[in-house]
Amino acid sequence: MGFFSSLFGGGPKVDVKGIIENGAVIVDVRTPGEFAGGHVKGSVNIPLDKIQNNITKIKNYRKPVVVCCASGMRSSNAKRILMGAGVEEVYDGGSWLNLN
Repeated sequence: MGFFSSLFGGGPKVDVKGIIENGAVIVDVRTPGEFAGGHVKGSVNIPLDKIQNNITKIKNYRKPVVVCCASGMRSSNAKRILMGAGVEEVYDGGSWLNLN
């Protein structure tokens, strides 16, 4: 059951807001248009379809990364891509509205 829990988000709860308060970078993976319509103050916009081309940039932050989007679907994909590329501390913040 642990495999399915971690796969579908039922794993240990993480204090994402605490991670942000401790200096994490928030990467909003929505489109530039969505980002322009509202976003978390201080967040960086790197759309999901551009994540792969920005791995080095994200690694160079040398900080934990919290990814967010509109509903949590794209942020989940972004987390998977980043972790697969060797970014060590990546957290799925879900909807950007929950981080505000």
